[in-house]
Amino acid sequence: MNIIEIEGLTFSYPAADKPVLQNISLQVEQGDFLAVVGNNGCGKSTFCKTLNGLIPHFISGDFQGSVQVGGLNTLKSDVGTLACKAGYVYQDFENQIVRPTVLDDASYACLNYAMPDYRERGREALALCGLEGHEEDYVWQLSGGQTHLLALAGAVSLQPDVLILDEPIAQLDPGHADRIYQVLRELNEKHGKTILVIEHHTEYIADYCKHVLLMKDGGIAWKLPTAEALRRVEELEACSIFPPQVTQAANQMRREGRLPQPCLLPTTVEEGKAVFAGFRYLPPARRSEPARRSEPGQGSEPGQRPELGRLAEAASPEAVVRFQDVSVAYRSVKGEDRVVFDRLNLDIHRGEKIAVIGSNGAGKSTLMKLMVGLLKPASGEIFLDGESIRKKKAEDLSLRISLVYQNPEEMFIKDSIQGDISYAMQMRKIPDFAERTSQLLERFQLTALQERDGRLLSGGQMRRASLAIGVALNPGILLLDEPTASLDIATRREIQKTLADLKDVTDTVLIATHDMQLVCDWAERILVLSGGKVLADGSRDEIFGDRRLLETVGIRPPEIFSMGQALDPQALCYTVNEFLENFQEA
Repeated sequence: MNIIEIEGLTFSYPAADKPVLQNISLQVEQGDFLAVVGNNGCGKSTFCKTLNGLIPHFISGDFQGSVQVGGLNTLKSDVGTLACKAGYVYQDFENQIVRPTVLDDASYACLNYAMPDYRERGREALALCGLEGHEEDYVWQLSGGQTHLLALAGAVSLQPDVLILDEPIAQLDPGHADRIYQVLRELNEKHGKTILVIEHHTEYIADYCKHVLLMKDGGIAWKLPTAEALRRVEELEACSIFPPQVTQAANQMRREGRLPQPCLLPTTVEEGKAVFAGFRYLPPARRSEPARRSEPGQGSEPGQRPELGRLAEAASPEAVVRFQDVSVAYRSVKGEDRVVFDRLNLDIHRGEKIAVIGSNGAGKSTLMKLMVGLLKPASGEIFLDGESIRKKKAEDLSLRISLVYQNPEEMFIKDSIQGDISYAMQMRKIPDFAERTSQLLERFQLTALQERDGRLLSGGQMRRASLAIGVALNPGILLLDEPTASLDIATRREIQKTLADLKDVTDTVLIATHDMQLVCDWAERILVLSGGKVLADGSRDEIFGDRRLLETVGIRPPEIFSMGQALDPQALCYTVNEFLENFQEA
């Protein structure tokens, strides 16, 4: 039985040169778990918004064709009615949280529908989404993953047949990401919900989804069973979708003649164990020692790094930022204050490329806000170039240190990219601001977009624009909060290339991220935050080579690293190329 039936769907935004969706016909069976993939800008989000009636009832445009969900024609049914058929969790899911307490928010939609059992429905939805026991909590007490689950519970409370999630794990650590998909699997398998996810992480698609829908140029290229879909390596890569790394590695080996041509490509690490069983690891000549870690409650002497990575120490002796016994906590309306850092001691050295990792709520964003003066510590001192910043205003620090926000649209205040990039320079009366603006537009490939409103750009374009704004004042230190979140793999690689080109623009770069591939490809030093401490500090071999650390903090290395470890615990391969080079026929 088909739960979704689409015939001849075409949609154009007002004043658009061409339709964003073009002549789409599709059937989705009840109980499917469907991944919608495609490069940024191919129409995935627009397509999904036709399923709950947002298009065309709230988002206007030229709509042609027919969309039916659960037997309802979306053109003839209002959005309120369709919400009971197709629940939607948006990419910016925080905007769906509207009430102060968890149960209040989960049952709010049902209350709006005047359902007499609205609170019971809210409780049931919370239990289904793994939030039982949090009913009376305030929403700001939740972690990022729990907040995402609450947004899902709000949709589930209306008991729709279809659930649609746009990038459900884009800003989550691996533990919370796993929890989201485990909840979705349970809703799908035990409660018969039809699930659609817009997803770039193909390793999650391989583990959880039943079918994959590839969108290309506003149309549908195909819908196939997941394993068959992910084995179409060249076709997916042509659309900027990269199959699981184990699939890429096996495909390359097959092309090189190292695997037989009829070989069925693996799509998971478990399948890879059998396919790569005939290969052995030939280790590089030299490897770093295991990472040293601070025991819980153990601090370092003021002004010293708690666990100093030797490579960073040798290369960057000059401390440009120093945290000395810094403590900070967020006030809580209910219960005790949440302590983020407790007597933190940390040095950041000039010229370092640092990645800060840890679970949601570990303090990554807080660390950055402290550095730029947006937050003040309750105790302790932060020094910038040897000078305390406690009495400094954030605007006074911006010439020396700059923060690029996790949500790039928060950095756009003018009606054009050119205006946004030049704004800070104009306010500080920098004489050659116009020339520098032109240089930045060219450097970040934005010249053709300079008159566009930044909030209307694609994800990759917004990231490039926010980077240009961040370096406009030539800061010596650049801080980036989740620079690759919500981007497809090709756009992530584009951002990585941009980061690599920043060496002559800014001396020191620090990134907070859940993107472990970015960490492995880019960072020279890795800080692991947990429990208000720097739990570990070192190179990628030191961090990812410590299994106990990975398990303690819930760090998920790149899939190809896990594949190498499954074949040989001594293997330290961070990219597909490293895996191909280091594993040879036995």
